[in-house]
Amino acid sequence: MSQPPKSRGLGRGLSALMSDVHQPEPVTETQRPTPDLVVPIERVHPNPDQPRRRFDEQALQDLAASISEKGVIQPLIVRRLPGSEDDYQIVAGERRWRASQIARKHDIPVLVREFDDTEVLEIAIIENIQRADLNPVDEATGYRQLMDRFGHTQDQLASALGKSRSHIANQMRLLNLPEDVLEWLAEGKLSAGHARTLIGHDKATDLAKQIISKGLSVRAAEKLVKTPEKTSRGSSRSKPVKDPDTVALERELSASTGMQVSIDHTAGQEGGKVTVQYRDLGQLDDLMRMLGGS
Repeated sequence: MSQPPKSRGLGRGLSALMSDVHQPEPVTETQRPTPDLVVPIERVHPNPDQPRRRFDEQALQDLAASISEKGVIQPLIVRRLPGSEDDYQIVAGERRWRASQIARKHDIPVLVREFDDTEVLEIAIIENIQRADLNPVDEATGYRQLMDRFGHTQDQLASALGKSRSHIANQMRLLNLPEDVLEWLAEGKLSAGHARTLIGHDKATDLAKQIISKGLSVRAAEKLVKTPEKTSRGSSRSKPVKDPDTVALERELSASTGMQVSIDHTAGQEGGKVTVQYRDLGQLDDLMRMLGGS
């Protein structure tokens, strides 16, 4: 059985490069950061493990026009290409590198840092998460990668990235939606608010299609999701839809116990019931130990 990733805390991948990667672009010429080197652009290579695969062509053209006029204001973050003395691999700034090629620049300013393969991937994911135009699915996927691959907790990510823990948790819950709904969310056909109303619903895809085709607001989508279905005889089928927080809590408890957990909250009351399904007597013994029994 594979071991879970060991948390490294917030290592160099998050802390040491945050100021470099997210340093605001200067306003005047005198405020330009001083690069370590200016190297031929053909000596700079993209990271093959870069998680960002799509670059907006119009945005690249706009950036290229700016670079043609003012040059590359913010140096790229690079490391020496493994096995080479004269070549460099991009850690952060591939969009500037692509735009510089369009602008026919022969040289490019760089800041050289020492990072191993794991840290380079970690930084690339973080840089993507901080993009202003990132869609909710890619953002949630980035958080999931940082947790699964590097062992970071939601609290650590919230602290380092300047996000609230609830924001990170809510974004990650979106990944529980069906693939087609996630695709519509990534394309902008659904907003994150629309998508959250569908989490945990067994007819999420059908409801998403209605929301898109009718151009419903988030408030209208919430009403649609909560409307009881009609049976063939016209009567309402009273199957309550659980709210996203309850669904997320069910998943967390199921993951921590290794058993199927269902939470049924009694409408209009403070109480309810929690149902735990065990597969065999061995699981029942495990549950008893968790609860402090013999």
